[in-house]
Amino acid sequence: MMNNSVSSPATARPNPTVWNASPQGQPGADGTLGRPVRKIAFAGKGGVGKTALAALFGDWLARSGRDVTLIDADTALSLGAACGLEPAALPASLAEREDLVRERIGDGVYLNLTPRADDLPEAIRVAVPVGDGPLYGPRPGDKRLLVMGGVSGGGAGCACAAGHLLQAMLAHVLTARDVWTLIDCEAGVEHLGRGTVADVDALCVVSEASARSLAVAGRVSAMAGQLGLTRQVLVVTGADQAGLAALPLPAGLPEVRIAFPFLPGLAARQAISGSVLSLPEVGLADAACAALAEALGRA
Repeated sequence: MMNNSVSSPATARPNPTVWNASPQGQPGADGTLGRPVRKIAFAGKGGVGKTALAALFGDWLARSGRDVTLIDADTALSLGAACGLEPAALPASLAEREDLVRERIGDGVYLNLTPRADDLPEAIRVAVPVGDGPLYGPRPGDKRLLVMGGVSGGGAGCACAAGHLLQAMLAHVLTARDVWTLIDCEAGVEHLGRGTVADVDALCVVSEASARSLAVAGRVSAMAGQLGLTRQVLVVTGADQAGLAALPLPAGLPEVRIAFPFLPGLAARQAISGSVLSLPEVGLADAACAALAEALGRA
């Protein structure tokens, strides 16, 4: 039976301090203990709100005292703007850093396919602001952004030098178990590949309430499952609990499903700014993020 339950934003736990504090996570609605979640990938059809969702979830975690690394692995490279960075402060992607690629991989016939990457996150990270809103912890956590850029064909074994360096850095970041890591992917999960997917705890498959978007979500879910990433949550944006329950969903989507509500302030903001921080509906967004956290614990 499909699990269509969704935490109500009005009653969802607003603070992850207790949630996920133990190795087993918090009990779900059925009383079973969920596994802990720290490394989360977001994927879905372009324009469905996955980048905004990743930025909002990361800010909620930071305001709860959690240190968060946000990774922009989408060729659109819009996560920095969503996190409140001005255009002049946006860094070049690692894929565009030809100096680092040549230094670590080489530019001749023979390539180093096991490059050193442990120092790269610190070298290319940029700080991103914490939004205005309630603090659910004693202090805001540290928010950092790593801009990877696109990886071409990572699931099947990328042949380009930049791709090998991106894969190496991502694998290193995902082993830092004490830091929450949110990865904004493209429609697929090729960025992860079989070598790094084992270190990702969960996948948020993001979709609008439309047939085309849900069809893409089904393909993303299937692709991730083939790579071994079976812990998944379907997030339907611009919907409420009743709308999600009434939506005719195709087969093959993740069994744990939540609705992320429409935020009028965000829709109005998008015409003038890329930032999703400090919205008028910050309380509603926080409650929805708490519902997502609870769902990840049940997946």
